[in-house]
Amino acid sequence: MPQRQRHYSIFSPPSLSMTELVKTTLDHDSTDMLIERWLEHTNTGLDAYHAWFKDARERMHKDNTKQTVAWNKGEFAPEHVFCRTVDTNRLMPLDRTWTTHVYHHHSMQDRKRSMMPVVFTMLPELMLLRGMHDTGCDEIYIIVTDLKRQEMDDVTNYFKFICRYCFGRRCKPSVESQIQHEHMRLSHKLLRQHRTPCFPQIDLTMRAILYEKRPRFIVLFSTSYSQIFFTDPSYVPDETIFYDYPTGCPNPCCTDDCEIIRFPRRGIETASILQIKTKAKRKRVKSREMCNWIDCDVSFGDVPHPSISATGSSDGSEFSVDSTSIPEPAKRTGQVCGKCKLVKYCSPEHQRRDWTEHKRVCVKW
Repeated sequence: MPQRQRHYSIFSPPSLSMTELVKTTLDHDSTDMLIERWLEHTNTGLDAYHAWFKDARERMHKDNTKQTVAWNKGEFAPEHVFCRTVDTNRLMPLDRTWTTHVYHHHSMQDRKRSMMPVVFTMLPELMLLRGMHDTGCDEIYIIVTDLKRQEMDDVTNYFKFICRYCFGRRCKPSVESQIQHEHMRLSHKLLRQHRTPCFPQIDLTMRAILYEKRPRFIVLFSTSYSQIFFTDPSYVPDETIFYDYPTGCPNPCCTDDCEIIRFPRRGIETASILQIKTKAKRKRVKSREMCNWIDCDVSFGDVPHPSISATGSSDGSEFSVDSTSIPEPAKRTGQVCGKCKLVKYCSPEHQRRDWTEHKRVCVKW
């Protein structure tokens, strides 16, 4: 006997099986094709994103603990641009692709409109956000709407509020009344403006993705103004790196306030963070400092291990040195690359194995 579908409520956890939005999935091959198309345009040297990545080459990367975007060698290509991950502190290339799930109104499918332009519009942002995470970003979720800027801001404030006060838990009657009023106001407002999909479907799908998939971030996409929601402050790009990131607007006369895609260039201050609080304790992703070789699961600072003395690498990465002058016997401290001093390894063997990839960014500063 088929399971009965639950009734939609703004105060109870929804399910993605309840959404009426159409889901279109773009696999890794589709992402690769979009990146190749984007590179054909950016390598002309006339693109604002290309110029921003080019400027990254001139920046000094002295701190091996903060977020870093580095492009030190080779032509402009994802395998030559490296980003430090926020969950494992590895410096990894941007050539890791992902699967994109796009939720949209059925009218777009009826008109046989492809979802690839949606992903292409914000491809540089998705590449960086995916590159910021070692795990948890193999799948990216986008909800397509036709909201205008003020409407998007109102919807953003609504989701911030409900995630903080009633995400799957009982809230005070006064808060419940406030949420009901805001939900009704937005529903009526967007209905009058003939926005698609309707607000209850946006609400249902957004909360269902947050409940069931627990993504690092989720995108509410509109052709006029798009919003990126982060589910934890640690997932927000570092303002010292992205303060001058392009706005996404093709108009050369636009101001910093004219952002087609709300990429938080000023860090947590301007980011839309959903402070999700539930009755049940949610498992948070704990940031670790790991060996830079992708197949190694050694985490520094919490595994007992004898100290490793300085050693050389036969692959041209110069000498590796201990990350601390006085090793603690109860901690595994790792070895810093002696040339660029941007990455750590648990052993000379793993440093040699990672050299094929790391040599594309390793330079002496």
